[in-house]
Amino acid sequence: MDGSCREARGRRLLSKSQKLETREQRGGTPGEFTFSADPSLEDIRRLQAEFVAERGWGRFHQPRNLLLALVGEVGEVAELFQWRAEPAARAGLPGWAPGERAALAEELSDVLLYLVSLAQQCRVDLPRAALRKLDRNRARYPAHRAHGSARKYTHYQDRPPDACGPQD
Repeated sequence: MDGSCREARGRRLLSKSQKLETREQRGGTPGEFTFSADPSLEDIRRLQAEFVAERGWGRFHQPRNLLLALVGEVGEVAELFQWRAEPAARAGLPGWAPGERAALAEELSDVLLYLVSLAQQCRVDLPRAALRKLDRNRARYPAHRAHGSARKYTHYQDRPPDACGPQD
């Protein structure tokens, strides 16, 4: 795909994302939220890789550098939540102004792009790794035992009676 085709596809994807943001801004509730199907995580990986390659930044995008950049961006997301009272930090972010939501979207996008780039450099198939992790968490946190609890998974492991005190 030549540069003009990549740019056109990028503009189409951007246009779709702008429409999604507009729909969300019209007052969807947190329970109604879903990610768009397009672009896929692979699309994002490829577009980011092309962006980096076009600028000759590959030598700077080594795992250590990407990890440190990722941590910095997570810090910027945390900064947006710092000092907010609990109601403003609830799902749906009630009371956040459009500019604050836009800033959050920018920082979360930075986190995603660095995470995808790091996974690429480390040869981690992120969607498959996430599915494996979800399977592992299902085993660690059985719904019938962990429902409504914030305890660590070690609490739900089978252990001999009286080995560590009462079970529950």
